[in-house]
Amino acid sequence: MPDLFSPFTLKGVTLRNRIAMSPMTMYRSVDGRMGDFHVMLMGSRAAGGFGLVFPEQIAITPDGRTGTSCAGIWDDSQIEGLARVAAIIKDMGAVPAIQLGHTGRKGSEKKPWHGKTQLPPDHPDGWQVRAPSAIPYGGRYPYPVHALTVEEIRDLHRAYAQAAGRALAAGFEWLEMHFAHGYLGASFFSPLANQRTDEYGGSLENRLRFHREALDAVRAVWPERLPLTMRLGSDDFNEQGVQFDDAVRAIGMMKEHGLDLADLSLGMNTDEVTDLPFGEVAFMVERAHRVRREVGIPVGVSWNLGIPAVADRVIREERIDLVFLGRPALSNPHWPHWAARELGHWDPLSLLPEDWSWWLRNRPGPEGSLGWPPTATNGPPSRTT
Repeated sequence: MPDLFSPFTLKGVTLRNRIAMSPMTMYRSVDGRMGDFHVMLMGSRAAGGFGLVFPEQIAITPDGRTGTSCAGIWDDSQIEGLARVAAIIKDMGAVPAIQLGHTGRKGSEKKPWHGKTQLPPDHPDGWQVRAPSAIPYGGRYPYPVHALTVEEIRDLHRAYAQAAGRALAAGFEWLEMHFAHGYLGASFFSPLANQRTDEYGGSLENRLRFHREALDAVRAVWPERLPLTMRLGSDDFNEQGVQFDDAVRAIGMMKEHGLDLADLSLGMNTDEVTDLPFGEVAFMVERAHRVRREVGIPVGVSWNLGIPAVADRVIREERIDLVFLGRPALSNPHWPHWAARELGHWDPLSLLPEDWSWWLRNRPGPEGSLGWPPTATNGPPSRTT
């Protein structure tokens, strides 16, 4: 039986545990390039014991960013910074992962602490946003949307493939495509945003054509030995939008096009939602388990999984294969090590780099003062090796 700290192998890649740091936009890039901040952030989380570490969503084109301070991979000059990030993640014992994306009609934003509202196309830091149909998101995204032509869609698929080639050159070993959260892929999937009448709109199969062709373009570049995964907006929580049944069918189609793991998340194609269980612990787990069971593909989810006992339980029960942590990873760079101590793991220091763990094991003072060796207060080993 697996647990939170069991290795996980997908294709030719083995993670040391089932804990992934989710991509989170940090607004620290200049001209799409990553720098010292990103090396520090990702390296510290890898050193803290995470098995899989993502930087933020990486834009495949300049207009695919959330804002002008977000990271990109549309130019060869951006490879150097990404390579530094991938190298430190790997050096600290984790697998370097990259998430490719395009924000679609939710791009051209101010930073969240400046209001997270959309900038008009004529603003120096704004641009004309694009989507499957000329339908503004609404609310804080009020500006007109350019409906993509078929040739522009094909250009985007070429951009995905070129980005995958740069990701490979930078040393990443796990590639995820971001088709959730109201961004471009999510908007093609959802009838709320996609009202096209050509081969990219209408039926479920047509609305998923963008995804299938993007997967095919990336897989032609990305080696078969390395995982290719997708974060899918699996439910709009709106009667007119994507329903979870659609997502189950969608993952089945994507599996036929080389998808290795499904990262199930929310659609977020409208603010007009009902019954969204944001406050519930692990609310996406049962949905992901259905995909795992019916489609026969490994799955992972995020959303309210930061309680170690909950994260461990859903892995032990084989409901999901990976736990994705966002805010818990930001608030505690050593979350895996802390979780191991909380759960009575046989050797929580084994999750840290060898040099760090050596110093902690050999600290002068009362036995057990750092939670090692195990004592009656921190419990017996929870698993054997």
